[in-house]
Parts: sequence; C-alpha cells; structure tokens
Amino acid sequence: MNAELVDRVLASVAALGFQRNQLASTLRAGRRTATVGLVIEELANPFYSTIASVAAEVAARHDTMLITASSEEDPEAERRLVFDLCSRRVDGLLVVPAGSDHSFLRPEVEMGVQVVFLDRPSGGLPADTVLIDNRGGAREAVAALLAAGHRRIAVLLDSVAVYTMRERLDGVRDALDDAGLPPEVARIAEGVADPSGAAETVGALLDGPNPPTAFFAVNNRITVGAVQELWRRGSGAELVGFDDFELSHLMPRPLTVVAYDTAAMARRATEMLFDRIKGDRSPPRTEVLGTKLVWRGVRR
Repeated sequence: MNAELVDRVLASVAALGFQRNQLASTLRAGRRTATVGLVIEELANPFYSTIASVAAEVAARHDTMLITASSEEDPEAERRLVFDLCSRRVDGLLVVPAGSDHSFLRPEVEMGVQVVFLDRPSGGLPADTVLIDNRGGAREAVAALLAAGHRRIAVLLDSVAVYTMRERLDGVRDALDDAGLPPEVARIAEGVADPSGAAETVGALLDGPNPPTAFFAVNNRITVGAVQELWRRGSGAELVGFDDFELSHLMPRPLTVVAYDTAAMARRATEMLFDRIKGDRSPPRTEVLGTKLVWRGVRR
C-alpha cells in the first residue's frame, strides 16, 4: 500500500479506538488461543501469589497470557472456574486442587486441553503433578522437636480434608513412630483456619492442663498467629511452622520453618504445561521437591 493509504488507515484506527482481537485472529489462522488458566486457592496468601507471579512470567516467555482465578478452597467453585476457563478455549490449565475428584475434566482433556496439577494431586484424572515433600518435611520438623526433648507437642492444622494437611499429619505420626513414642505426645488441634484462630487456639492450649512445650503449625498463616500469641504472652514454647513466609526472619521471637522453593514448583509445573501444549505425549509423571528446616526470627 502507498504511504497515503497507510496514513488514512492508521488515522481511522486511532479515531475508532480499534483493538486487535487476538483470540479471533488465532482461531481464524487455525492456531492456539495463546492463553492458559491458573486456578489457585487464595490470592491473598503469599504462597499462591508467588505461584501466580511465576506462572505469569513463564507464560509471557511463551507469548501466552495467564488467566488467574481463585477457588477459595471450594470444590464447586473450582469446578465452575475450570469449566469457565475451558469455555474460553484456553490451551491448558494449571490447577491447585480444592476438590478430590477431577474426573469431570476428562472430556476436556480428551478434546485437547492440557492440565498440570501442583501442590496437590488430582483425583480420578491421570495428569502431570508437581508436589513438595509434605510428609517428609513434617517428619523432619517433629523429629527436631522430639530431639530437643519435647514430649507435649501441639499440632495446629486446618482440615484433614485437605491433601497437604493429611500428608503433614502423617509426617507427624511418622516422627513419633520413628522415636517409639505414643500418638498422645502430639495433641492435634483441627479447625485452625487463619492467624486469629491460631492465636486463640494457642492461648487456650497454654491455659489448659499440661500445656504444650512446643507447637507445630502446619501452614504459614497458622504460624503467624502462633507467633503473635506466643510473643504476646512471653512464652518460651518452641515453634516450628510448615512454609516459610515473607519477613519470617524479622519475627520477634525464634522459630523454625519447613522451607522449600515455591517459585521452583510453579516454574516446573508451568514448563511442564507448555511442554504438553507443544506436543509432549509421554505418560503423566509426578515430581516431588524437597524441603529443609531453616531458623527464622530474632534470636537473643
């Protein structure tokens, strides 16, 4: 086209506010939609926001847009979000499962949607999965408390309906079995869902008969609430928490965390998804990332 016609077209584009329809252009050319979906549990939790950030970064390197949605730990919401993303013809899905049955995704997978699960395995659907060693990390954490001489350990957890909670509780039991100690050494407190609930539970346990000398908090939000209450009381009870968290090194009292590389988990899962989108049809595989104990907090 000559320069005059180009100028006229560009002037019309500017006047009309035209935006190119990327989805329509890829469909017309018989290409993929260059979008992938991510379904996580809770955007406010730094663990999940890290996953979203890393997944978006990897997707951008593949010239793909990431659409993120939060199921808020609700299996029905997860199902609705997954179907909504599939209706938008995403090329693939990254899912941190809220439910335990994902067989509903089978027709979508058979139609070509690639799926990778992370942090928790799928139920009823063979798929690539990237996990952390929840059981091994909890086992090491409680073993350290036992080695320090603790025999009254409170375990603070949300719900055993959640895969990671069950695995971490199994790790607690493994540590007790290894030491030849009865299950009663660990006092299990369920239904601890957030920092305020954790603080309240810690307080109640410390005020009760035979108070714990140590606490094992099974996720980062519970750990934060436990730190708050132990610091408020000036308690010397030892604390180990599963999951490292931002500013943990600045907590006002000593604690230990079970740390792992959240970014590495998200990066690996997202790369696995793009391998599948590009044509990898090898059998589904599960990869497990290790953990380690790390000292945190202010030590005097």
